[in-house]
Amino acid sequence: MANQLFFACLMLATGIGIPVMAALSANLGARYASPAFAASVLFLLALAISVVFLFAVEGGLKPPPKTAVPLYYYCGGVFVAFYVLSVTWVAPQFGVGNAVAFVLLGQLVSMAAIDQFGLLGAPTHAITAQRAIGLLLMSAGVFLAVRRG
Repeated sequence: MANQLFFACLMLATGIGIPVMAALSANLGARYASPAFAASVLFLLALAISVVFLFAVEGGLKPPPKTAVPLYYYCGGVFVAFYVLSVTWVAPQFGVGNAVAFVLLGQLVSMAAIDQFGLLGAPTHAITAQRAIGLLLMSAGVFLAVRRG
């Protein structure tokens, strides 16, 4: 149970960080007048932090896996780049709140599909009536949060 609480708090902090990252990335891209340059700087910083974590926390490189790793597993990096580039480009024009709200809506849709069908190797968690109502309420909340006036 302690792990579950830790994981929940870690993911809550991650969720808090997404709009903060969006605002910082958007401003950096606007200041440099180049979302791609801003994203490149952010990725270099992220790479440095990941390498430090790899060696300081995990003790360095591990032997390669015994089984082949499907190439599509590496597409996570494509989605990271897509997110950072798009939020850095869109948020200054669309608003950080709007950008993050629609990212949240996309997360709700994709997490429901991934859970329902066990996509990409994830465990299956059926969309029950309770989950469906929760997803609909959260989706309505996204639209209410971005609605002006």
